[in-house]
Amino acid sequence: QVQLVESGGGSVQAGGSLRLSCAASGRTFSFYAMGWFRQAPGKEREFVSRISRSGGSTYYANSVKGRFTISRVNAKNTVYLQMNSLKPEDTAVYYCAADFDGSEALRISDYEYDYWGQGTQVTVSS
Repeated sequence: QVQLVESGGGSVQAGGSLRLSCAASGRTFSFYAMGWFRQAPGKEREFVSRISRSGGSTYYANSVKGRFTISRVNAKNTVYLQMNSLKPEDTAVYYCAADFDGSEALRISDYEYDYWGQGTQVTVSS
């Protein structure tokens, strides 16, 4: 069992930055690949980014590529999402998720992830 707690959300103006954190419980954090997803009002949850268990492979949705950076510190059981050059269309609830398949593969479907955090709101105003 893994419990995930996101933090770092908030309100920011367009062009600003936020760093989301996701702290995981348990001693098996390093076994999991980690992902970030988001859900805007009235829309389906969508993939944002993924990092393999080793941190050696990272993936991004086209909409955030070049602006967002995912990273992890296994010793701290934490994964981060640095978000720069934020746009109003980035407004959403952001969720972190753990995938027991910790491989280097790209997995973007939410059903492929085993554990989820409660989400943190990010609001970007124009």
